[in-house]
Amino acid sequence: MPKLNMRPDKNPMPSQDPAVRAHNFDEVARGYSEEAALDEAARCLNCKNMPCVSGCPVNVRIPAFIEKIREKDYEGAYRVITESSSLPAVCGRVCPQETQCEMQCMRGKKGEPVGIGRLERFVADRHNNSDAGETVRPEPNGHRVAVIGSGPSGLTCAGDLAKKGYAVTVFEALHTAGGVLVYGIPEFRLPKAIVAKEVETLKKLGVDIQTNVIIGKTLTVDELFESGYEAVFIGTGAGLPNFMNIPGEGYNGVYSANEFLTRSNLMKAYLTDPVTPIMKGGSVAVVGGGNVAMDAARTALRLGADKVYIIYRRSLEELPARREEVEHAEEEGIEFHLLCSPTEIIGYKNPDDPRDPKNGFVTGIRCIRMELGEPDASGRRRPVPVEGSEFELPVDTVVMAIGTSPNPLIKSTTQGLEVNRRGGIIINEEGLTTRKNVYAGGDAVTGAATVISAMGAGKVAAAAIDRALSGQ
Repeated sequence: MPKLNMRPDKNPMPSQDPAVRAHNFDEVARGYSEEAALDEAARCLNCKNMPCVSGCPVNVRIPAFIEKIREKDYEGAYRVITESSSLPAVCGRVCPQETQCEMQCMRGKKGEPVGIGRLERFVADRHNNSDAGETVRPEPNGHRVAVIGSGPSGLTCAGDLAKKGYAVTVFEALHTAGGVLVYGIPEFRLPKAIVAKEVETLKKLGVDIQTNVIIGKTLTVDELFESGYEAVFIGTGAGLPNFMNIPGEGYNGVYSANEFLTRSNLMKAYLTDPVTPIMKGGSVAVVGGGNVAMDAARTALRLGADKVYIIYRRSLEELPARREEVEHAEEEGIEFHLLCSPTEIIGYKNPDDPRDPKNGFVTGIRCIRMELGEPDASGRRRPVPVEGSEFELPVDTVVMAIGTSPNPLIKSTTQGLEVNRRGGIIINEEGLTTRKNVYAGGDAVTGAATVISAMGAGKVAAAAIDRALSGQ
């Protein structure tokens, strides 16, 4: 057993050189070596009250899996993680550990916290690369459950129920399972092969995944119950993009971040001769400051943009994206225009243009500088326009990354399902909606949030479904 490592800083994550990675879609972070993982695991104090576990939305037994790493029992560590998480290789890459488990780590009081996410990734990757251990399919319990959506909440709910012997069918509207994990998060942050591997593990548990099925169109919730499903979980995410409703948003070259990233991630717009091209060179402005904005900006750079700007109406301190993603974007040469807000997208219309002249084409974006005033309802200081500070940026493409809302399709085709004023499905503390035996969780309830919070909602609903159907 290695001695306790009291070094105050965590082991750095190896990564591609910024000058190289800005021009490819290969994963930026390379992952810990065994030596680095063992050294980092030795930093864990194995606290008796385990504060890090309370910071994890799915309650992974973090000290227990780290202890297994210290013992070099990597499969044991993987089993500990998968008691609570169906997607460890995903969580190890995209979870905001710095605001969750690592924020509670005692080592962070006088230095950097233990690199919990990096250790989780190490364990999951080692398992996936070795194909160690067989997946044991539980004995069927005779109950059937339908899960709508194969994003993080749906996959988690499906996995937890499958482990208890439920016959689970996941219905996915797109042609590939994974939801936001495949259409929303770029390859350089989350390789699609990783998601496919996690999905394959669920299939080995007995989860049936049916793609190209749009619930509300292909089938309705009522028809699912009529065909023998005893409970339904809705994990359809928040795929309806928001816009600013400023002049010029109808020009060609203006995209929602959802469309922009889906075309790149799922429809392979990065290919030399893509079926669905997005852009070729030029300058790109991405409006927004969250992780999706960082993903869109860094994707645009890799698609060949000459210059990429992030336009965000608050300061760096209020920027909601993960600090690591912001640092990576800055290292890659993306230019931040903070305390700025767009007022108009500039374009031109040419009726003689052989392309589509109906709406015209983007030539720039007009912005106004902001200053921070009193806090708004979110608790953050409200941006206030500075009179006479307007300026223009010449750009060829604008990506709106200012949030998304739940798609209203299921609500409009399902009686008895109530939503709030933002379109989120109303649930109780167990994930039960206002319709009997219909549960929901993740972004379909909350609006756009984190992968791990969606997974937590899937776990809560799975436990409630089990209690209801097993007679508990």
